Amino acid sequence: MKPGDHPDFYRFAPPPGASRQSSIVLDREGRFWHDGERVDHPALERALRSWIARHPDDGRLILTNGYDWCYFRVDDAPYVVTALHDGAAPTLVLFDDTEELLDPGTLSVGEGGVVYARVKGGAFEARFSRHAQTQLASLLVNDEPPTVRVGDQEIVLPARRPVEG
Repeated sequence: MKPGDHPDFYRFAPPPGASRQSSIVLDREGRFWHDGERVDHPALERALRSWIARHPDDGRLILTNGYDWCYFRVDDAPYVVTALHDGAAPTLVLFDDTEELLDPGTLSVGEGGVVYARVKGGAFEARFSRHAQTQLASLLVNDEPPTVRVGDQEIVLPARRPVEG
């Protein structure tokens, strides 16, 4: 059993001399930074991407591996869509190497025409990478207003309303 399985795990005080606040930042391109330096170790970056969660009491974004946790800052969305697999059921590929079905009803358009979607059961927002956004072209049926077709469903993409805290 990991400490994270304990019902009060997120209420325990941090280790002596440590803080739950961190200087870890996730930038809008999906890159992690720590103390102003880019996290460029591939395994550590993959791990950080897989540790994104919400604190169960205050809903703030945290990184947790089941043994410890900390708050971190996100410049835009906490997930990035790196690819879109088109087909009968379009699938999003996220930067944590997971895949999930695209729910076109969660798509929105933000500043600069960037597309966003809700992921992880709607719990998080994901920003489309430039590459993934170009792959939306196969679903696009209208530029103005931006409209996609998935199956027999045609959806006009609304303006983004940021919801992350």
